[in-house]
Amino acid sequence: MRLYTAAPHPYVLRPEASSTPMAAGEDTVLGVVLIGRAVSQLPYAIHALSGAAGGGIGHGRGRLVLVEVCQESPVGSGYWEQIYVPGGELAASRAVLPEVPARGDGIRIQLLTPLRLRRENEYVSPERFSFADLFSSLLRRVSMLSYFHGDQPLQTDFAGLAHAARQVRLKSRELEWKEWARYSSRQDTRLQMGGLLGEVHLGEVDLTPFWPYLWLGQWLHAGKGTAMGLGRYEVLQA
Repeated sequence: MRLYTAAPHPYVLRPEASSTPMAAGEDTVLGVVLIGRAVSQLPYAIHALSGAAGGGIGHGRGRLVLVEVCQESPVGSGYWEQIYVPGGELAASRAVLPEVPARGDGIRIQLLTPLRLRRENEYVSPERFSFADLFSSLLRRVSMLSYFHGDQPLQTDFAGLAHAARQVRLKSRELEWKEWARYSSRQDTRLQMGGLLGEVHLGEVDLTPFWPYLWLGQWLHAGKGTAMGLGRYEVLQA
């Protein structure tokens, strides 16, 4: 860990995707994943995000007002329960890890937000993408989150997993490079944050050693810009 200059953020923001600007009075949804010890900071996270939204976000400083907070319980179930409304009491359920289901054959991975991966100091293009690019980034992220925000460091065969990941061949891939930009109020400029979108099919390969990391990565995301929602993907059966 001495190689890294900063610890990863123990949260992931997952804004609702929209291709059109919001109009005044419209509702929007911001998903938030808290990781490790940050789970205990939920009240502060709600306060901070509500204050930031009220102060204005984006280049036009659009203001938002918190309406409610809901929690998915258990994680991955699709069942959301209201746990807070402004002026009321916070009633959050105990946070637990998403349950890793049994693995099926013919896994597909759908990239939902730009995935920014680097190999040999260059961003990985659709033509160069490999399973090892994704898994190496994901394993490194899980390891760092465990080290800085978990109860204990991740104990696993890093070299063995990395070698095994390089042997996995894709059955098919349909990827494109999607440009995306965000406005930085601190730098007063627009920053380019493009990455890969699309889908890859892993086919009939043994993913047993990778499976828990791939499944949890749906909430942790991978690559660069994860705290802002980049690198989000979904694991699907073929």
